[in-house]
Amino acid sequence: MKKIDVILSAICGLAVSWLAIDFFGSKAWIAFIIFPILSIFCLWILYLLRQKALFIYQAGKFVLAGAFADVVDIKAFQLIFLFLPFSLPVKAISFIIGTFVKYFSDKHWSFEKPEPKGMHKEMIKFFIIALGGMAINVASFYFYGKLNPVILPAKLWQEFSIILAAITAGLWNFIGYKFFVFKK
Repeated sequence: MKKIDVILSAICGLAVSWLAIDFFGSKAWIAFIIFPILSIFCLWILYLLRQKALFIYQAGKFVLAGAFADVVDIKAFQLIFLFLPFSLPVKAISFIIGTFVKYFSDKHWSFEKPEPKGMHKEMIKFFIIALGGMAINVASFYFYGKLNPVILPAKLWQEFSIILAAITAGLWNFIGYKFFVFKK
């Protein structure tokens, strides 16, 4: 496993820890220890399993990069929503911001295609897949938002809906990026 994989997986774990504050409050400090270590450990396990299938290691990096981009998405949503309290348009905007982060992390880390040759075509393909992912993400966010159980406060359920929507769109995105955008 490369040093950069260890560093980036730790950063992804720290980002997710930042999100844990919203869910667990003052008890979330432990996440700042556990999540980076867990991210590195899980990626290391997938690194060992990569000899069986390369996509396993790529999928691990894809999930970590996606978790980082999702934190950017959620925090961008929260910030923009303070000024424009219209959840669906703001969700679309925050998704686009997260998608820019995701493009660069997938290109350079998950799928390791750093060469600039054909980058414009690649970016167009990426955003075509991402638009499909955005439609799935926003529709899923709307659907999950309607399922709000009374056991969680509305703000917390809103964040949880964002996470569920990201997971739903994530499968579409991984398949599209691996076999259409960053294929080798």
